[in-house]
Amino acid sequence: QVQLVESGGGLVQAGGSLRLSCAASERTFGTYAMGWFRQAPGKEREFVARISWSGGSTDYTNSVKGRFTISRDNAKNTVYLQMNSLKPEDTAIYYCAAGRMYTGAISQSQYNYWGQGTQVTVSS
Repeated sequence: QVQLVESGGGLVQAGGSLRLSCAASERTFGTYAMGWFRQAPGKEREFVARISWSGGSTDYTNSVKGRFTISRDNAKNTVYLQMNSLKPEDTAIYYCAAGRMYTGAISQSQYNYWGQGTQVTVSS
C-alpha cells in the first residue's frame, strides 16, 4: 500500500507561483509513474501532468504547458509540480497519483494510489 501526501497548496494572486509536493511512503517509489490531477468546483477531476518512473518522460495537459513543470526525486520519494504564471482557472484541489507503469497515463483508471489532495486558490 502506497501512501501519498500532498503539500504546498495555498492562496496566491494571479501571475504568482506555487510548488506542490507529493511524498510517498513506498521505498519502491522509483518504480511507479506519477501523475498530478485537479478538480475544480463543480467539475470532474482532470489530468494535469505525468512523469515516468525514471523522470525521463513527461506530459502535460495543453492548458498548463509552458507554465507547469513536473519533476521527481526518487531518493526523497517525492514528486513535484512547479506552477508558474498561475491563473484563476487553475483554482482546484490538486491530487497526486501513483501507478505501476513506466510512462504514466492521462487516464485516472491507470493509477493505483491517490493522495487526499491540496487546495490551490488563485485570486484575480
